Amino acid sequence: MPRFKPKGVLERSAAADLWKHTLSRIPTAYGRLMYLGSLRDPNSGIYRHHGLSAAFGREESGKALLESHEKAFAEWLNLSLEEKNEDLAEYFATLEDPKGAVAGHWLDSGVYRACVPRSALEMEKELFCRDLEALLATFKYASDDARRDQRS
Repeated sequence: MPRFKPKGVLERSAAADLWKHTLSRIPTAYGRLMYLGSLRDPNSGIYRHHGLSAAFGREESGKALLESHEKAFAEWLNLSLEEKNEDLAEYFATLEDPKGAVAGHWLDSGVYRACVPRSALEMEKELFCRDLEALLATFKYASDDARRDQRS
């Protein structure tokens, strides 16, 4: 029996494979949450990941994606507001667009709501939205203040 796995060998479960090959490489809790939310079809609510489905089947991959999304959501909810602020700032640092512009768009559009798994309780949804909206407003207004200071 080999002492190591050759590259490209799948894990025993879709969830383990997803974590090892994808989610563990996303450095922020919010990034993982955003990624998993993006894999859910907005029309049907069905999770889709071609590679995972090809390797493990549609049913197992869908279950792994849902469970991973729920775990990522719980991880985010369990962060303190300070930790959420740091994590979100780190996520925003990876984006090309200015922090204030992104925060403003998210506040206007509510696009971040796609990060909430359908199984979330109403109070969890409210906590997620309340905390995120507070952080986004802080990012947006800090950016607005910085622009005003530059013009002065």
